[in-house]
Amino acid sequence: MPTCAAIIVAAGRGRRFGGELPKQYLALAGEPVLRRSLRAFTSHAAVDRVIGVIDPADADLFAEASRGLGVAGWTAGGAERQDSVRNGLDFLAGDPPDLVLVHDAARPFPSARLISGVIDALKAAPAAVPALVVADTLKRGADGIVAGTVDRTGLYQVQTPQGFHFQAILAAHGRAKGQALTDDAAVAEAAGLAVALVPGDADNFKVTQPDDLARAERLLSGGETRTGFGFDVHAFEPGTAVRLCGIDIPFDRRLAGHSDADVALHALTDALLGAVGKGDIGQHFPPTEARWKGADSALFLAAAGDAVREAGGAIVNVDVTIICEAPKVGPHRAAMAANIAAILGIKPGRVNVKATTTERLGFTGRQEGIAAQAVANVRLAMSAE
Repeated sequence: MPTCAAIIVAAGRGRRFGGELPKQYLALAGEPVLRRSLRAFTSHAAVDRVIGVIDPADADLFAEASRGLGVAGWTAGGAERQDSVRNGLDFLAGDPPDLVLVHDAARPFPSARLISGVIDALKAAPAAVPALVVADTLKRGADGIVAGTVDRTGLYQVQTPQGFHFQAILAAHGRAKGQALTDDAAVAEAAGLAVALVPGDADNFKVTQPDDLARAERLLSGGETRTGFGFDVHAFEPGTAVRLCGIDIPFDRRLAGHSDADVALHALTDALLGAVGKGDIGQHFPPTEARWKGADSALFLAAAGDAVREAGGAIVNVDVTIICEAPKVGPHRAAMAANIAAILGIKPGRVNVKATTTERLGFTGRQEGIAAQAVANVRLAMSAE
């Protein structure tokens, strides 16, 4: 199989949205636009390596957006997009792939089918681009007046990722240096390379204006909501505090367990993993492994939140019920909810924590331990597995 690398072009400084952040780092359903673009390629079976081309001033933002995705690194962008892509190609040239894909960071929804279609087209052509047939009537205008109708026959709206045989596009970019070409397909055309057209995807739009970000939010909200449930129990042992939802409550005992035994965060971790079909906490953090001894359960919950985002989802809300006679949970509920929200990177209004007793029945009624149950609702695109 040919090797394939992807260059995600994220060096732009467009400020059309206002504020301090470039659009590729703006939040889309709780995570940066760029992270969704990166993940589409790092999770694709045919893509071996993914790099970013960024403004070095955004290095910390890029590190956070790419955290845990297995991105191979980044290089600095240039004055123009064409210069940025050439820098990305030069970065890869030390260990060149057979094929390369070039994608705009501000296109957060390239589907696996679209990426595969571009790669497959490179079996028969040195270059390939996804494209949509222009369906609307086109007008030429001047001074606010229609000056004529443009024949749309044979016209296409081109998207990314655009795919190329690596050595061919590297050479083409070298020859095109200094020219003002609008995309990499134009660079290929200028070098005489045949560029194949493959079916594009209307959802693979570029976030350029504030309305585009709202459209992207609507697209995500139009998916399906999945629900996960979690339940956990821990017994008491001698101690001085009970940790619940990451908050230490003074008490004459503590919960026993391999980690910090935070029964509430364990239940919530399982609920989130269940919502995206990723097993349970024991599979990811086995109590038989010494490295998790005494571990802060916030690590487990954060990993479950990452699993939701890696599945292309967003957390709608979470609800935790703590079942015990003592200690009293009520005075700490607000701090617990705020801590969960901070760990998951969601708004506090999406978190609810409550407590109940079993009217002195059962092991919790006898104050032998604490149980917790949790429900998590996650919104996923309909195409998610």
